[in-house]
Amino acid sequence: MNMIYQTKRLELRIITDEEAPQVLQFYLDNQEIFERYEVDRMHNFYTEKFQRTVLQCEYNLAVKQKLFRFWVYEKGNIDRIIGTVSIYDIKRGYYQSCELGYKFDQRFWGKGYAKESVLKCLQIAFEELELHRVEAYVVRENEASRKLLKSMGFGLEGVKRQSVKLHGVWQDHELYALLAEEIIHSDSGTSNQTLLC
Repeated sequence: MNMIYQTKRLELRIITDEEAPQVLQFYLDNQEIFERYEVDRMHNFYTEKFQRTVLQCEYNLAVKQKLFRFWVYEKGNIDRIIGTVSIYDIKRGYYQSCELGYKFDQRFWGKGYAKESVLKCLQIAFEELELHRVEAYVVRENEASRKLLKSMGFGLEGVKRQSVKLHGVWQDHELYALLAEEIIHSDSGTSNQTLLC
């Protein structure tokens, strides 16, 4: 498992707490849009100290192969975080599964960066971590996220009714999943499968 991965246009990095100012700026720049789909923030969330603590924790979890959060940069520009994609709640043994999370700076939407990053993350999950199943949960109102998952071959499996309390209201989440056997590589497979290059 590496700490840095590259795609055609992007660099995915597991970062240390030294990058807390960049992470904080990423959240501040996208506060309104991110908070729409996530649980209420702790009172000190938008502080460098809080982000430094989270980064330390996530780095330690990555070393233990329990969680991998990659911060996404455009190649050649590691001064600005444009997104994050993560593999978490990794279950071994009889499950060999994980959950997938992602969010991107709204100024970089429509460029295909989210899909490019998630596809790399799926490659890591299925090939390096040898997982069998990747799940993603989406609030029904988040149409962009639902379209992204469907475009990569994720199938809708059902609805987790009132599964998360968002801003004081219990919200349903749709469950999407993708299996390792549904992945193909650039030299084989059919068009209705997810392509990993």
